Amino acid sequence: MDRVIDVAEHLAAVLEQVVPLAPEARAVAAARGRVLRHPVFANVDVPGFDSSAMDGFAVRDLGAPATLRVVADLPAGTDLDPGVDAGEAARIMTGAPVPTDATAIVPFEDTEGGLAGGLDAVTVLIAPRGPGAHIRHRGSDVREGELVVPEGVRLTAARLGAIAAAGVGTVSVSRASRVAVVSTGSELQPAGHPLRRGQIPESNSVLLAGLAEESGAEIVLRASVGDEGDGPRRAIAAAEAAGADIVVFSGGVSAGAYEVVKNTLGDLMRFDRVRMQPGKPQGFGRTPAGTLLFGLPGNPVSAAVSFELFVRPAVRALEGDADLGRETLRVALSEGRRARPGRVQYVPVRLDRSDPARWVATPTSHGTRGLGDADGLAVIPPSERDVAAGELVTVTRW
Repeated sequence: MDRVIDVAEHLAAVLEQVVPLAPEARAVAAARGRVLRHPVFANVDVPGFDSSAMDGFAVRDLGAPATLRVVADLPAGTDLDPGVDAGEAARIMTGAPVPTDATAIVPFEDTEGGLAGGLDAVTVLIAPRGPGAHIRHRGSDVREGELVVPEGVRLTAARLGAIAAAGVGTVSVSRASRVAVVSTGSELQPAGHPLRRGQIPESNSVLLAGLAEESGAEIVLRASVGDEGDGPRRAIAAAEAAGADIVVFSGGVSAGAYEVVKNTLGDLMRFDRVRMQPGKPQGFGRTPAGTLLFGLPGNPVSAAVSFELFVRPAVRALEGDADLGRETLRVALSEGRRARPGRVQYVPVRLDRSDPARWVATPTSHGTRGLGDADGLAVIPPSERDVAAGELVTVTRW
């Protein structure tokens, strides 16, 4: 008989079997979306020299409005370091090295004529507020050898920009997890195909493949198998041939007579009842080759919730991501909700953000359309006391 376990126990059993993927070197420009497996330290100071933060004029010890002789013109990228004495200025563009003798930058808008004021002389209308005005000093952002990005984070465009600016061209990352999605059920037909009585469109592979891709994974196989025969075992073989790290089955794991995953993969997977609603029946295992196997319920909402709780953390753990979950927040529930003493409920909700000071979570309908309308899951913990309208609950954002 299936065991009855808590959500945390089932997740712990899953994560215990996850062996992170081997890291690989990748050029910074090709690493967006991947998980950094080693910390990145700056190769250079950022900025690498005192540079101008404004287009304007580099001046020396100027404490009052004055007319100055322009002695140089300094575009970004120049290596010139002209002398600048009192009564002199160097026209300078943003990012250009500040002359060693200069103590401040006067923006164009604080001069008479601005950029069009000529290269012979400039009249400063507003003196700098003090030494260092509008100068970005060497190493003021990052010093050589300092940490730029820690390991275990997913590389965004902004993080990659910081890495490149620190003079690092190659990073150590995980490749994307490879996922195979297999729907089970003799009643399933491809979406858009004609249906006879008793048949339904197959949608779980689209749903689960999309959730996997949103988690950062790569889909290597989408398939559907019937309720009889050894379809699940053949699907695993095809998935492993395609390089899959994870195979996700939907359907075939409950207590019916035609539970094909449960009936054919008992030597590879354990099947439990988890104290959750929806998604009570769950299967998990691992092949001799190390491929992780998930058996999720066939109901689309149950499958989606199960994916969020168990498969998504496994995908992220495989890639070495330090953050296995999603953002959570406390939000008022728009309507009362009956609690269940023996199980935690995961309720698809739509977040109303019209009042920035008080977001409200409204449960959507129970079916696939309601799931499509949801942008979060409200968590209703086991309790003898029902949740009242307006009470704060934890919501995981999608």
